[in-house]
Amino acid sequence: MAFWTYILQCADGSYYTGHTDELERRIGQHQAGEIPGCYTLDKRPVKLAWSQDFASREEALAAEQQIKGWSRDKKRALIRGDWADVSRLARSKSARTSTSSVRTDLDSKDRQ
Repeated sequence: MAFWTYILQCADGSYYTGHTDELERRIGQHQAGEIPGCYTLDKRPVKLAWSQDFASREEALAAEQQIKGWSRDKKRALIRGDWADVSRLARSKSARTSTSSVRTDLDSKDRQ
């Protein structure tokens, strides 16, 4: 059985990321507003922007959680299939994170 991670583009241009074992049925549920409390409920119509199948639910869920943490630009690169840009955006976030943590450490030393 296949499991899917997917990204929907909502009517307002925002993205929703989820996972399922029945991709077509789940998209239909989003489109029909059949998932109470879901982000997409008031953002219809939605369209499938990207999907990938996985061998297990755990892998699909892990991919969903990872993608949910990505910037909008990085999600757009994934949707385009632009792996060079996905990689570049990953490196740029990593560089910002490490730089800011170094600055925090230096700032705290200066205050002591």
